Amino acid sequence: MAGATRAEVCVVACAEAWRGDGEILASPIGLIPMIGARLARATFEPDLLLSDGEAYLTRGTWAIGQPPPVIEGWIPFRNIFDLIYGGRRHVMMGPSQIDRYGNMNISAIGDFDRPKVQLLGVRGAPGNTVHHPTSYWVSRHSPRVFTAAVDMVSGVGYDRAAAAGDVVSRFHELRRVVSNLGVFDFATPDHRMRLVSVHPGVTVAEVQAATGFELVVPDEVPQTRQPTAEELRLIREVIDPRDARSKEVR
Repeated sequence: MAGATRAEVCVVACAEAWRGDGEILASPIGLIPMIGARLARATFEPDLLLSDGEAYLTRGTWAIGQPPPVIEGWIPFRNIFDLIYGGRRHVMMGPSQIDRYGNMNISAIGDFDRPKVQLLGVRGAPGNTVHHPTSYWVSRHSPRVFTAAVDMVSGVGYDRAAAAGDVVSRFHELRRVVSNLGVFDFATPDHRMRLVSVHPGVTVAEVQAATGFELVVPDEVPQTRQPTAEELRLIREVIDPRDARSKEVR
């Protein structure tokens, strides 16, 4: 097969966020995370639970925009909260803003009393970040998204979780941040965002220039891993045969 595109590298990087999770509910929000979650279950994480995006748990691997081939169970909305509070879920969300400690905003841009832009509201972000692993996907890495300070805290970062005490920090885990430029985590002594890898064709300098705060950068930063031949086949022929991914990441 032809070499992987940037979008396909991003899909694999998102899939890797669920590696080792086992039998939990994977909740991908957005196209690239959705392809990544389906790829993870089809390859290295077969015990993941996936829904149709509504109320059914599904089996098999199916194409974006198509109904799942097999419905395995029904999971009414009220039961989602049992999974959340028990930590048996790993969501990947899309922040409008995120800072160096992982505080995330999806609510409003600008002054809260008179915002320039009204967004989604906090939605489930506070409960997600307090009760179970949370990861993030950013399709356009820029200082407007990776910002020194978010305008409102929707999802809790490491500094605020620590300040709130054990009741918040006990189960708080921000697993990964994946963007169209690289992969990041918070595995540093003070939980500041660290650059884990850069995507092929991207330099460390380009990532830092597109980030509104100073990243923790190791002495050596590897490239994000490329998809295997089987992963490329699944992405291109089974999960996203219409190549919707390339419209999100060019």
